[in-house]
Amino acid sequence: MLPAYVPNSAAVILGGGTPIDGGRVHEDGRRLLGNGKTFRGLVLGILAGVLVGCVQLWVQTMDFPDVLPRQTFLTVVTLSAGALAGDLVKSYFKRRRGMDQGRPWPIADQYDLVAGALLLTFIAAPSWVLTYVTLPVLFWILVLTPLLHRAANMLGHSMGLKDVPW
Repeated sequence: MLPAYVPNSAAVILGGGTPIDGGRVHEDGRRLLGNGKTFRGLVLGILAGVLVGCVQLWVQTMDFPDVLPRQTFLTVVTLSAGALAGDLVKSYFKRRRGMDQGRPWPIADQYDLVAGALLLTFIAAPSWVLTYVTLPVLFWILVLTPLLHRAANMLGHSMGLKDVPW
């Protein structure tokens, strides 16, 4: 899941600039996504996840026991892109609910990246997901994701990169 965990934080750190929605509003009068979702954050976030995944691919070539899932370049890309796609979909629905950027939406805020990453990876590489995302692995993903999410947000807030610590 490392290629899926990195993009959101990288997008916050490296993002900014032109919003993906271009300032457009939905028929409900609210922004489609908001200023926090930018092209630079999307592209650099995905690239950061892919870079981390490429390090995993490189480590796989070493003579280590197979204790981790065997990544492929395809799974690295789909986990990274899917994580941010999940975040974008969640932001769209957050705006439809009238929720401003930064307002917490429990569960959705923590698991949007997991849902997007696993769904896109399942579409592109179903056998990889069925082989490596076993019930025990899924359990630990569901347990660790909110803890990592909270820690990353608190760190981002303390560094002045996020307005809120959640």
